[in-house]
Amino acid sequence: MERILFLTGRLAHHSLEKVLAGMAPAPFEWEVRELGLQVAGLMTADMIQRRLHDVAGFDRVLVPGRCRGDLVALGARLGVPVERGPEELKDLPRHFNRAARAVDLSRYDTRIFAEIVEAPQLGVDGVLARARELRACGADVIDLGCLPETPFPHLEDCVAALKAEGFAVSVDSLNPQELLRGGRAGADYLLSLSLDSLWIADEVASTPVIIPREPSDEASLHAAVETMLRRGRPFLADAILDPIPFGLLASLCRYQRLRERYPELAIMMGVGNVTELTEADTSGINAVLFGIAAELGVAAVLTTEVSGHARRAVREADVARRVMHAARETRSLPKGLSDALMTVHDKRPFPDSPDEIAETAAAVRDPSFRVQVSAQGLHVYNRDGHHVAADPFALWPKLGLEDDGGHAFYMGVELARAEIAWSLGKRYTQDQPLAWGCAVERAAEDLLAWCAPASTKTRRAPAQRPESVEDKPQT
Repeated sequence: MERILFLTGRLAHHSLEKVLAGMAPAPFEWEVRELGLQVAGLMTADMIQRRLHDVAGFDRVLVPGRCRGDLVALGARLGVPVERGPEELKDLPRHFNRAARAVDLSRYDTRIFAEIVEAPQLGVDGVLARARELRACGADVIDLGCLPETPFPHLEDCVAALKAEGFAVSVDSLNPQELLRGGRAGADYLLSLSLDSLWIADEVASTPVIIPREPSDEASLHAAVETMLRRGRPFLADAILDPIPFGLLASLCRYQRLRERYPELAIMMGVGNVTELTEADTSGINAVLFGIAAELGVAAVLTTEVSGHARRAVREADVARRVMHAARETRSLPKGLSDALMTVHDKRPFPDSPDEIAETAAAVRDPSFRVQVSAQGLHVYNRDGHHVAADPFALWPKLGLEDDGGHAFYMGVELARAEIAWSLGKRYTQDQPLAWGCAVERAAEDLLAWCAPASTKTRRAPAQRPESVEDKPQT
């Protein structure tokens, strides 16, 4: 059986042992070892190299998730692999469960068509800039939306410029002339052709996306499908997803009947009628719609980012298609695969109980403030006391920071984050921004680099007050 050495600090030692003991029967043998420091989060590769000497008999060493330094080089010197675990020790069971499942989220089989709805109103440079943003979020095809009664004189220039940069391009219009222009300019796809406009497909090489004459007119869609099948041309078929409460369920049933009638048909589903026209967080809507798409074997989804609340729809779609593909292929529920679509709440927001936090607080012997959150509220503690409140303003008189502006500002930021986390049910970690899943782009942190002193440390008030444990530069 594998043997793992867990490194930690004095304050977390007991909690780590409890978590590991609670995993019984664990698929490995373990030992917890302190390295002579109080806070595990301040551990570095250099410190481990100086203080850890005996690793005989262990197959690997696990260090806290925020441990800085080159762990590959450290492992080479120690003669045993050194790996980062999760940032929060209570997440260890989930960490090992995910590692054991080893689900591949790099795979998907649904392409994302991302529509630039305002393309006629943008110049070529504007269209290119927006296309680059959408591609970075996961779009496979850039769809140029044509607006009714709105001239699009630079349509051909936009198609040519996008193709020159390697984009796959579609043109979306109900105007046959605009579709012909887009196709002749080299567009890869044309949206949306009905039974009455299939002749356009004979004029250009673009792959058509066909729709019914009216959303509920399944007969016209099936007739168009049969026509294209006889021609032997590649195409996609879209049964049109209707908004709530104007036929969403009925339209989903149309997609189901389309799939049953044509098992091998390449289907497109446009989700904007639901994401854009429902005032609800789009991450959850996309999760459900892409789950349905995975069950139906949908080949492509058309999405938009018009409304302010849908501004991350493409990124959410990219995450959702990967998660739902993995769930379908592994025949498992879409749980424990990724938390990127959980933008507002966390599944385990409060890893520590009030009693566990109180136990840690009682062991603190220095003046540095720690901030934690439990279901009870916000906890602030150091050697001088442990205070709990739901309102950060109730904690201010306990801190004694009236003469230390920099530190007061720092604690204000941390307590504001903690209050938001407590109110919403999100995970809070001191000195870290709140995680909002794929709703907010978060820059990757370089754990090979060292932390510089925080801006609040550059100037100090004359009266020195207790500082937070993480307000110091890490060494």
